[in-house]
Amino acid sequence: MEAGVALRDARLAAGLSQRELADRVGTSQATISAYENGSKQPSVATLSRLLAASGSRLTVAQARQPVVEPSARQLKRTARALADVLALAEALPVRHRRELKYPRLAPQ
Repeated sequence: MEAGVALRDARLAAGLSQRELADRVGTSQATISAYENGSKQPSVATLSRLLAASGSRLTVAQARQPVVEPSARQLKRTARALADVLALAEALPVRHRRELKYPRLAPQ
């Protein structure tokens, strides 16, 4: 879950407005809004403090599946395949028609 979503959910569950939460932790309503909409990312310590002020707690849970980063070799292979597809698309002939081949749909 993203930090902003978790913060908003905790704030709403506590029945707090953004202004009320901001007053509790000594920040501005605009900062709370920026965290919730994702334009700013709080540090872990700040997120923990904000959640605590709304009666929630930050916890760590085991992921269902580990995150696997692709290797450099896999990234190169994917990049080559994408470049090949783009080159093929550019090589295809383009014929524009003045009129649609299929009949127009009637408005409903």
